[in-house]
Amino acid sequence: MDDQLERLNRLPLRDDLRGQHPYGAPQIDVPIQLNVNENTYGVPQDVQEAIVEAVREVAAGLNRYPDREFTALREALAEYLGHGLGAEQLWAANGSNEVLQQLLQAFGGPGRSVLSFPPTYSMYPLLASGTGTAYIKGERAEDFGLSAESAARQVREHAPSIVILCSPNNPTGTALGLDVVEAVYAAGEESQTVVIVDEAYAEFAHTGTQSALTLLPGRPRLVVSRTMSKAFALAGARLGYLAAAPEVVDALRLVRLPYHLSAVTQATALAALRHRTSLMAEVEAIKGQRDRIVRELAGLGLSPAASDSNFVFVRGFEDPRRIWEGLLESGIIVRDVGIPGSLRITAGTEAETTAFLDRLRELLVTA
Repeated sequence: MDDQLERLNRLPLRDDLRGQHPYGAPQIDVPIQLNVNENTYGVPQDVQEAIVEAVREVAAGLNRYPDREFTALREALAEYLGHGLGAEQLWAANGSNEVLQQLLQAFGGPGRSVLSFPPTYSMYPLLASGTGTAYIKGERAEDFGLSAESAARQVREHAPSIVILCSPNNPTGTALGLDVVEAVYAAGEESQTVVIVDEAYAEFAHTGTQSALTLLPGRPRLVVSRTMSKAFALAGARLGYLAAAPEVVDALRLVRLPYHLSAVTQATALAALRHRTSLMAEVEAIKGQRDRIVRELAGLGLSPAASDSNFVFVRGFEDPRRIWEGLLESGIIVRDVGIPGSLRITAGTEAETTAFLDRLRELLVTA
């Protein structure tokens, strides 16, 4: 590894990339993988069959470039989201990371800045670095909460080009109130700040948790980002999307690569959207296991956060590394997010959750 790093450093690499590490959780092949917030239930059989048939239909035309505007997919995504959205307000790319990257390419860049509020999704600073956008670390309360007053004050202080609000937040799993989004948007009026609300886990939110999609009318600088990786069990298909004013979508056309969304990806996403009833049944099952994890971890004397996502952030471990290693020895991997005394656990199937809880009890007894 040292030799590889030395060879890398001999290349004329950009100065701001020297010493950086690529994003990625450990890829360890174990039976129970609860570390990267995938949908562990998998793709239902009827959806698998629909995807295979949809891909079969487009396969004969793969010698041609795909629909550059992915019109049918944008129409289907608009119909799925509702809220009176039209296809002209939808955009998609290869995962929500590429959606965010395109937003930073269009509205960030050299001489511009992006503000987010750690602990939050660790890709934000990497996306900033990759687009030459200065990254500003905002501040949260001691309990990792973010109030409308605090967020707005920091926007006025830094006057960033872009703000990214993650809701439900990763890694804490907690959702923001819409008052935070409204306050941030208003605070960025003078600086013309683009406000991105990353709602990758929105489908797992508790009943009554409102989406920032409701705030889009009359706010041309507001963007709501989503993904099909989680609720739709399509992490391997790489399809992220956003809703915004039509002029935001026009801006992204200026930076996207030609024909960036393959015909196979478009067909896969369309098939999944047509069969979302099966997928949403899995979402409800996952929410049940998530709530079970919260209840049982609280009963063990730990401090799980109230989660609106498909994972649980829990504090209160005296030695989280020992717990992580003990789980791994039993074929279970969770995520150490680097926050002292904490771990993050993806809600899996009932059997996976039971295996995790049983092993965790054993490890806590032997602590």
